[in-house]
Amino acid sequence: MERCPWCGSDPLYIEYHDKEWGTPVHDERKHFEFLLLETQQAGLSWLTILKKREAYREAFHNFEPERVARLSEADVARMLENPGIVRNRRKLAAAVVNARHFLEIQEKYGSFDAWIWDFVDGRPVNHGRKCLADLPVTTELSDTISAELKQMGFAFVGSTTIYAHLQAIGMVNDHLVSCFRWKELS
Repeated sequence: MERCPWCGSDPLYIEYHDKEWGTPVHDERKHFEFLLLETQQAGLSWLTILKKREAYREAFHNFEPERVARLSEADVARMLENPGIVRNRRKLAAAVVNARHFLEIQEKYGSFDAWIWDFVDGRPVNHGRKCLADLPVTTELSDTISAELKQMGFAFVGSTTIYAHLQAIGMVNDHLVSCFRWKELS
């Protein structure tokens, strides 16, 4: 069975690739989880974040945006002592701010899912890429969504982070055409 080569041989990375990455997400909590984790990942490897995912799940109340939005500065200060997560004050504080804006999107558009999938008319973009060199780090789509999120007040949502998010939630299918998942998701 051929996979995208970026997942290498790490069992955690392989499981993520085989079961999650690129699978269309329509669950609000999963949207929030991926967005929160992608913003924590900025500048780091995704495997680092995957290895810390359960600690993030605990620290951020099972990725419930309502609970994360209510975290205080004292809560963030306590998180800075948690060796199970990346201890970056700005990123942790951004998670709280982003949770509040995530809830605002839900209020205004009915759901985060409805808002974000509207950018692609509700259908994943299948790129049909042949090699890793074909994968961009940003696109016009990620530039647009990043700009809108920043305008709303989100933090750590640059175009590169947002493109990784779009790949993770299946809005873009960037599995290589040689990968067994590309056909499954096309």
